[in-house]
Amino acid sequence: MNIIFLLCFVSSVFAEDSIRQQRFNIHFQSTYINENKPAFHSSYSGTNSLSGSKESDNTITATLFAGIRLWKGAEVYINPEVAGGSGLSGAFGLSASTNGEAFRVGDPSPTLYLARGYFKQTIALSHSESSITDMANQLAGSIPNNYLQFYIGKVSLGDFFDNNIYANSPRTQFLNWTLMNNGAWDYAANLRGYTYSFVTVLQLKDMTYKACLATLPIVANGNDLNTDLGQEYSLNAEVDRSYKIKNKEGHVRLLGYYNNGDMGNYQQAIQESVSLDTPSVINTRKYGRDKYGFGVSADQQVSKSVGVFARLGWNDGQNETWCFTEADRSASLGISVTGDGWKRKDDNVGLAFVVNGLSKDHRDYLADGGLGFQLGDGKLNYGHESAAEFYYSFKPTVLDIWLSGDYQFILNPGYNKDRGPVNVFSIRVHVEL
Repeated sequence: MNIIFLLCFVSSVFAEDSIRQQRFNIHFQSTYINENKPAFHSSYSGTNSLSGSKESDNTITATLFAGIRLWKGAEVYINPEVAGGSGLSGAFGLSASTNGEAFRVGDPSPTLYLARGYFKQTIALSHSESSITDMANQLAGSIPNNYLQFYIGKVSLGDFFDNNIYANSPRTQFLNWTLMNNGAWDYAANLRGYTYSFVTVLQLKDMTYKACLATLPIVANGNDLNTDLGQEYSLNAEVDRSYKIKNKEGHVRLLGYYNNGDMGNYQQAIQESVSLDTPSVINTRKYGRDKYGFGVSADQQVSKSVGVFARLGWNDGQNETWCFTEADRSASLGISVTGDGWKRKDDNVGLAFVVNGLSKDHRDYLADGGLGFQLGDGKLNYGHESAAEFYYSFKPTVLDIWLSGDYQFILNPGYNKDRGPVNVFSIRVHVEL
């Protein structure tokens, strides 16, 4: 920890006096999450089921954020990261997984890897500028009010797309996977959430336009990314409109994506299962298969301390889920309140609800005993998977340390009416430097 403080001090010494030209910075975060799940009703279970037994699991991540300015508008950011631990049942058995910091890696041992490493170029399209502050992956200075940006390297697409203000980070906000991002957006990523990508951002007054070309993992939810774009690739695009209602800020975003790769087909797997005990989508994989979908996200400030948000998502659900989570339909709604009203301005409380669904082909495949990379109870009495989440984030000191208590209630885990409901109680400790 002393090393981190020393690096931050050195960063401040070498930064120029003017906030407009910070040369480089270094930041750090660490997040620890403990989850506890009491036993719940389970008529049966399969290979990828959420265990019906009592469980307790932990995860921890630590990330170093280093940024340097090369020349006017040019910046490089490097984020080495360590992650360890496990989600409940290894993060299997739910599309609405309960810990956004958990990965299905199998081995819970702490592992060091490069999370992000990318180059960023900003081209001014206006003379007017606004100030930006020193923070993780952002150098203090100024930015044109209208600009064109290019990013290339290893990134998380969640840093650019679907950036709902009140539900976007499991480190500080909602823990549930389908609340931190649109559950029906099968966004390009390896099993830890990162990908190689070329991203463009065009900012024109109240409108922001984003597009990217990204790599997909070689196998569904795999760690290794396929850099041969002739075999597999992902296209993503989003339009973001910012506005004000009675001086209260709001945003509406329309997202679309298209993935093309070595995917299996649910319907073909069912048809070929006549000669097998159960259908296997893996046996039907073929290059050239695709998945596409859309999402709408909105957030609206209601007062100084209250904000609300909503998301809707849909994908075609014909070919197998490849990257994020097994949800073909998703709808969420929530509220976020800061502690100004009770003189705790750095505290935050959130309440949200999400409902996820599957396409007919996807549900028929699971009902016949098929396995996805995340779900598979052996059979299925289909029902929409629903989750409610409540958290309170408390900042006990002037230091950037937050303690959170979190509760999640889930109906029809894995879309199965024969299992659940599920209660999950979590404690989170988050530190920033």
